Amino acid sequence: MSERFPTVGVIGAGQLARMMVAPATALGVNLILFAQSADDSGAQIINHVIGDYRDLESLKSFAAQCDVITFEHELVPLSVIKGLEASGVRVYPPSSAFIYSQDKAEMRAKLDSFPSPAWKVISSTHEVDQYPLIAKAISGGYDGRGVWKINSQDELAELLKTTPKLLIEELISFDTEIAVMVARSPHGQANSWTPTETIQEDGICILTISPAQSVSSDIAEKAQKLALDIAQEVGVIGVMAVEMFIKGEHLFVNELAMRPHNSGHWTIDGSRTSQFEQHLRAILDLPLGNPAMTHDFAVMGNILGGEKTDMYRPYLHLMARNPDIKFHQYKKEVRLGRKIGHVTAVGSDLLQLTTDVKHARDYMSGEIDE
Repeated sequence: MSERFPTVGVIGAGQLARMMVAPATALGVNLILFAQSADDSGAQIINHVIGDYRDLESLKSFAAQCDVITFEHELVPLSVIKGLEASGVRVYPPSSAFIYSQDKAEMRAKLDSFPSPAWKVISSTHEVDQYPLIAKAISGGYDGRGVWKINSQDELAELLKTTPKLLIEELISFDTEIAVMVARSPHGQANSWTPTETIQEDGICILTISPAQSVSSDIAEKAQKLALDIAQEVGVIGVMAVEMFIKGEHLFVNELAMRPHNSGHWTIDGSRTSQFEQHLRAILDLPLGNPAMTHDFAVMGNILGGEKTDMYRPYLHLMARNPDIKFHQYKKEVRLGRKIGHVTAVGSDLLQLTTDVKHARDYMSGEIDE
């Protein structure tokens, strides 16, 4: 029997790669991960190669086993991605799009015609005359890292000592933060999921509610159109998260992530097509799946590492209390504040879903014990 199913190579083997395994298996697509360690979340459960994602030759050898290469993090140097493309490897998203999730200054310049906070790149306090503001590392920041609220010239001067070049942005006192997940294929088919409200604590997302609640249907439509327009503008192939602030009736683009994203985890249990299946469909240029919700609401809570290290025992209490909650374990070493899993609940009673998800999240993290 001839093997016609393609092989997808994923650079990175964290929880996003792990969550790609189930839809790849269902589709019959062969998945192989380029991991840093056999203990990586995804590497624990599927074929993988161990190596350094900054090493072009290692990645070329890996790519030789694959029909298409994709990513589960933004850390691969652009020069390495371009090197793969130059040697004939199909890489999605391509380097021409990927740069906008790696380099915040390039992203701001590219999206200058889209609604955004006022911004500029600086290397001296003399270039700034208004505080407070938001300062961002131009590359390498995520999950609240590499983002600072700066209240004074002294604070900015201190930060410039360690980060000599910064992207600074107007501080938006927003009402709501949302993310719109979109998918786009090589021949330009694109669709999006409903906007998701993201609730942050210390720069880390702790809860998402879909559809976003404090948002009018008019703003939700505008946000989806904006995200689809951005996907076309940057030429993304695959799934992308467009994070936005909402203030009154105004939208402001905050960040782009060109991969499946934490704010789309609810789609595994609450959408006809999960972001992970859709990403595979998109990079393989298959017709995209239906992103419609399966229930009125979907609430997802991130489990953050705390005092508790046994993540299995809590099932006895939580599954008995609420048989409907869905659990997703990443099997990562439990460390304080680290995302080690998530829980999702779907249904029609938003207050009950939110209460159940918060309880499960806090119980698993060890913040409550009943």
